[in-house]
Amino acid sequence: MIVLAATPIGNLGDASKRLVEALSNTEVIAAEDTRTAVHLMRALGIENRPRLIALHEHNERERAAEVVELARDADVLVLTDAGMPAISDPGFPLVEAAAAAGVTVTALPGPSAVLTALAVSGLPTDRFTFEGFLPRKQGDRQRILRALDAERRTMVFFESPHRLAESLGDVAEVLGADRRVVVCRELTKLHEEVRRGTASELAAWAADGVRGEICIVVEGAEEREVDLAQGVELVLAAVAAGDRLKDAAAEVSSSTGLSKRDLYQGALAAR
Repeated sequence: MIVLAATPIGNLGDASKRLVEALSNTEVIAAEDTRTAVHLMRALGIENRPRLIALHEHNERERAAEVVELARDADVLVLTDAGMPAISDPGFPLVEAAAAAGVTVTALPGPSAVLTALAVSGLPTDRFTFEGFLPRKQGDRQRILRALDAERRTMVFFESPHRLAESLGDVAEVLGADRRVVVCRELTKLHEEVRRGTASELAAWAADGVRGEICIVVEGAEEREVDLAQGVELVLAAVAAGDRLKDAAAEVSSSTGLSKRDLYQGALAAR
């Protein structure tokens, strides 16, 4: 089978007993970075020397079939540099290929930057959406944020420290200067920091420069009436940002209560 193994996002003490056992006994590891996998095993005092396969964002679709075939005869442990494989990390194409081929996929649960940031944020946790990394270019970034303008669920993003101030500035401009935001930096590490404030306040704070691994947690929109025309605009913004029309209509329908069919037809007509 294929085993997706969550690894520590900072603190080595978060390595689970099951992870240590799996690393100690596995014959094959497919790793985002084989050097990081070797370093992790050494740090945990593991002497096992399994076969190592590089499986990263640049080759995972090409190598997925090979790894799936290996998993028919032996367990393949899948590791990313930190956290859970397939969650904004390599792994999804492999899982997709394994499911299509009838090969079992399981997981060793463990650390997740998404859930850790959400839990400590102080923002509502009952419903949330993970949006991954915001685009590098401002225009693309603002289109994504406009598509999320009516999103009522708490939103979690990853961001580079070098673009944090710009992204928070766009959050303030598009979603509102007073929108509550939490920046989680270096989670589980020695210099962990959780900074809370409004979008404009945190944009000003980040302007001086921030280091480390960053998660941004953004408060969902307040409940408000969105008419069909506004809903169609949100759908079109999501499509412009790269979503399929059908998916965009479903997402806007979920966040606004508008009819998915009406949104879809309205967006078709507007195009």
